Amino acid sequence: MTEIVELKKQIHAFFTDKISESVIANRELTIEVTAGALYGVCTALRDHAEFAFDTLIDVCGVDYLEYGVSQWATENVTVTGFGRAVEQQPASEAEVVWDKPRFAAVYHLLSTQHNHRLRVRAFPDVDSLQVDSVVDIWPAANWFEREAFDLYGIVFVGHPDLRRILTDYGFVGHPFRKDFPLSGYVEVRYDATQKRVVYEPVDITPRVLVPKVIREDSRYNPTGITQEKPDA
Repeated sequence: MTEIVELKKQIHAFFTDKISESVIANRELTIEVTAGALYGVCTALRDHAEFAFDTLIDVCGVDYLEYGVSQWATENVTVTGFGRAVEQQPASEAEVVWDKPRFAAVYHLLSTQHNHRLRVRAFPDVDSLQVDSVVDIWPAANWFEREAFDLYGIVFVGHPDLRRILTDYGFVGHPFRKDFPLSGYVEVRYDATQKRVVYEPVDITPRVLVPKVIREDSRYNPTGITQEKPDA
């Protein structure tokens, strides 16, 4: 823990006003930088001998829509779906006020020389959702940034080949956004008449799957008496 606190002090002393926030939780250090300062901060974190973060572990996107809310806002899902097993809490305790942008790009770094780990978070502009690519700094970011672009819509400026990587070329939307419908917007099928794949509006009715199991085993009968089936 002492090493993490010392690393936090070194980073703040080196970057001064470029670090807007830093947090130590679960023996991990997270720093928050502005989107405009991201590329310069990452370059220094790699090149400066005091830090030497030579390895990029991961790049991911985060959607903070309704962050801190213990239950989804959809009332019928809360009472009939997954939330039935969640212990209800007062609103004052269950919710956290979120006053930052909705989307973030998060970078997980490792210094093999100092055996330090660091999480860097940057919030892109809410209108453009653009941050600088770090592929020039850590080539491993290539596919990670494509994944964050595909699933969250974050645009990494300067990326050499920013294309979708998990969804289809004609896919509409970004699946990991919390307001993206679980059934999607379109469905794909092969049309034998046209002899090609066609896209059509999805016709699946959204619903919550709640398992209903009827057991005749006495272990699941509160009275301990096995219910007999009536004669046919």
